[in-house]
Amino acid sequence: MSQYICMVCNFLYYEREGKAFEDLPEEWVCPQCGAPKSHFQ
Repeated sequence: MSQYICMVCNFLYYEREGKAFEDLPEEWVCPQCGAPKSHFQ
């Protein structure tokens, strides 16, 4: 599984089975700082 980091606050999103980052809705935001999905690498 992959992980993605928020470039604003360094929050790590860890993919889990059935929870791929690409499958998150475009309106999803970082739960820590509210940055949009586009701010993750």
